[in-house]
Amino acid sequence: MDNDPRTIMAIGTKKGLWLAESADRESWTLNGPHFLNIEVASVAIDTREGRTRILAGINDWHWGPAVVHSDDEGATWSETEHGAIKFPPDTDTALARIWHLRPDTAERPGVVWAGCEPISVFRSTDSGENFELNRGLWNHPHRSEWGAGFGGAAVHSIVPNIQDPNIIHAAMSTGGVYRSSDGGTSWEPRNKGISANFFPDPYPEFGQCVHHITADAQDPTRLYAQNHGGVYRTDDAGDQWISIADGLPADFGFVFLAHPRTGGTVWTIPLTSDEHRIPVNGRLSLYRSTDAGVSWSEQHHGLPDVDYNVVLRDAAALDEHPGAVGVYFGTRGGEVFASNDEGDHFVTVAARLPDVLSVRAAQVVG
Repeated sequence: MDNDPRTIMAIGTKKGLWLAESADRESWTLNGPHFLNIEVASVAIDTREGRTRILAGINDWHWGPAVVHSDDEGATWSETEHGAIKFPPDTDTALARIWHLRPDTAERPGVVWAGCEPISVFRSTDSGENFELNRGLWNHPHRSEWGAGFGGAAVHSIVPNIQDPNIIHAAMSTGGVYRSSDGGTSWEPRNKGISANFFPDPYPEFGQCVHHITADAQDPTRLYAQNHGGVYRTDDAGDQWISIADGLPADFGFVFLAHPRTGGTVWTIPLTSDEHRIPVNGRLSLYRSTDAGVSWSEQHHGLPDVDYNVVLRDAAALDEHPGAVGVYFGTRGGEVFASNDEGDHFVTVAARLPDVLSVRAAQVVG
């Protein structure tokens, strides 16, 4: 039936975008590539306002980075005539990459956030057609001291507060976590308790290489962070972070996911160390906590016993299925996995794709 719910997944890779579709999140059909040989560093699926819009942050080797969108599940793609994201002329800066695309809540239709390289936040109020630079973060007095992580200098995580539109958290490499309490007009570092062991002072005010942040489903003051060494939780919107790494086989990694409805349920994918950057012991597994990081359990059913490929921060996602949520991720070895039971078992969606950079999934009807 045309009105039966389906799940679609957008898979951005180093050399194009693939789209997967499933009725049961067990058997998948794959189509693509779209944008062959073009890097797709970020994707988003926006199901607000009664439509399904797929957004992609592409990086054309000749024309440079751009945000494109499709309202017909990839049959056609559109791009704002003069570019959706552009730095204003007075900044004397060019956009290098769109690392992260984040639709806001259903109560804020049309609002889409973008985290970019160089370190910057952009905001759209027309569903990604046009974005405006957040001047508060761009003009921050710390900006000259922010550095580049291994992959570049970028804002890679944006977390709007589900209750208060004035509160926004953003994380960057390198710089750490910053919070705005006035809708983005001003920003303050919020890194107390997060380590930066590559500095003489391992707990500076800012400068941490935070790899990803996300918010709890039920308590918007509770956030989680996967750091460059360290896994953390805050229960006061970032004023103080505590370690929740006990019980994990390693505290390095890039991925951190939070259940969209159930508070305290989260996932991470530990990697051995910043030196080796492989799944622990070459065994690809997720670790899930149902008590906000107090304890962890391994999830491995259906995943490779031997795999030495990294899962990048934007290459993992959850859907918002009304039953058990789906868990999705892709590796730099080009394999994509999906679970329809919150990680208890996985199936392989795709194999031998180019390096997977970004993954998003959503349930759609029609």
